[in-house]
Amino acid sequence: MENIILLGYMASGKSTIAQALAQRLNLKALDIDQEIIKREQMSIQEIFDRRGEIYFRKRETQVLSEILTNEHKYVLALGGGTPCYGNNLNLIKESESKTVYLKASIDLILSRVQNDHTRPVLNNKSEQELRDFIAMHLFERSFFYNQADLIINTEGLSTEEICDKIIPALA
Repeated sequence: MENIILLGYMASGKSTIAQALAQRLNLKALDIDQEIIKREQMSIQEIFDRRGEIYFRKRETQVLSEILTNEHKYVLALGGGTPCYGNNLNLIKESESKTVYLKASIDLILSRVQNDHTRPVLNNKSEQELRDFIAMHLFERSFFYNQADLIINTEGLSTEEICDKIIPALA
């Protein structure tokens, strides 16, 4: 089985699905944000606050490249913006991996992030501002997300049901 890379907008379920898929397929679960946190020894919010988004995006590309080069037999959850910056999408496409876009609606994403204060780009936004922000990003990023090998609409599906759709499609 090839490596599996999950992409999609923030709060689309990438980390949760990565854990569940990895367990079912006996693969290692990796989360790029967690790898960055471990290597930088600070939260994503702290990295944004102290070093800025440009530093974060460069570090994200470095960590992605290291994972794609050095790791084997994994399910990798990307950050929402990972495939959209620099040459990350090309790095992903050139790797021996299958990509899965976990497509979530604006309403589903909004319900998951509305009271989440750990995401730097969402702080201090009203509900309407959040909705507009998510809609704009989904539109801008859809070009990248839609290049995935497999697109799964996650609306109304449980973690198990999503895994049930992914596994046979990648065989």
